[in-house]
Amino acid sequence: MKIKKMVAGLAVSLLAIGGLAACGKDKADDGKLVLGFSQVGSESGWRTANTESIKAAAAEAGIELRFDDAQQKQENQLKAIRQFIADKVDVIAFSPVVVEGWDAVLKEAYDAGIPVILTDRAVNSDAKYYKTFLGSDFVKEGRLAGEWLVNEEKDATEDVNIVELQGTTGAAPAIDRKKGFAEAIAANPHLKVIASQTGDFTRAGGKQVMEQFLKANPKIDVLFAHNDDMGLGALEAIVAAGKVPGKDIKIITIDAVRDGMQALADGKFNFIAECSPLLGPQLMDLAKKVHAGETVPARILTEETTFTQETAKAALPTRKY
Repeated sequence: MKIKKMVAGLAVSLLAIGGLAACGKDKADDGKLVLGFSQVGSESGWRTANTESIKAAAAEAGIELRFDDAQQKQENQLKAIRQFIADKVDVIAFSPVVVEGWDAVLKEAYDAGIPVILTDRAVNSDAKYYKTFLGSDFVKEGRLAGEWLVNEEKDATEDVNIVELQGTTGAAPAIDRKKGFAEAIAANPHLKVIASQTGDFTRAGGKQVMEQFLKANPKIDVLFAHNDDMGLGALEAIVAAGKVPGKDIKIITIDAVRDGMQALADGKFNFIAECSPLLGPQLMDLAKKVHAGETVPARILTEETTFTQETAKAALPTRKY
């Protein structure tokens, strides 16, 4: 009888231990790939569409997504990435707020054996610490915007005054779009950037800065905004100042989100260089490949185009974002 009680007690103990093990099992035991993703924020329509694409693609691919919104603060992203490392996720991806300041945390992920993917924006860090960068060619986007203006103003005989709404200071798209635009307009000495300031990629920022531009500069011929949202905010300021957007002041933007495309179709914008936010499916495919140890290209570009009023009208009915 005593032996039977001992055997029964041992069996109960083993069951209890098994139960505890099951409750506290490692995230990898179910075989599902876990992706930690830190998003810049929700500063624009483009960013919202990008987030929705990533979430939908993760669900479709059967990937467990641990999503963090950094609210446009680098310190929040650093904290999130370190938490992903502590949680031992399978892959880390993030869209960096700015280009500098990532060396330490990327090395931590590298030392932990967790592959990292950059999406949408680049960093100035040793490339060995991340597997690939998926995103647009921001310099090309700026150059396309500038080339359109060069062609539009090819017959100009006097200076064309341009104001520029830059993206977030220190962010890769802000740096590169400015560079590409400047390179392109250098072909026409009449094209002059008379004021350039950050609107932080937000509609409110674009409106506020454009109000300042209009007060300080009596003659503005062209606005180049680094994204649609800033351009839309600036449009409000232009209308409030009694000017006609698209005519009195030509507006060039980048992104091609629905609201921007509608403004272009309506003749309030004049030209948009596309920057597609629908990176989700490509990101999930890359996450699976790097987790499996496959070699992937160090740089993967997204396919994009440009829009004028007529092409925007044609594209709007089937636009996904």
